[in-house]
Amino acid sequence: MCNLPEREVNMIENALQFGTAVASARKALGLTQRELALAINSGERFIVDLEAGKSTAQLGKALAAAQAVGLRLVATGG
Repeated sequence: MCNLPEREVNMIENALQFGTAVASARKALGLTQRELALAINSGERFIVDLEAGKSTAQLGKALAAAQAVGLRLVATGG
């Protein structure tokens, strides 16, 4: 049996929590909002709105932003 270190798991239950997670990961990477926007071929305004928790953000772009900053999204039954 392999003993892997437990990773911190934070449940994201709303758009604001998702945006906060993206912002934290982006900042940890030393990226500006503009740099993240360019990395996912989006406008900076989208990143600003996403990080502010705007609930109408486009899912595809939101997922691209999460992936670009290294967030791993996992679907669980429940």
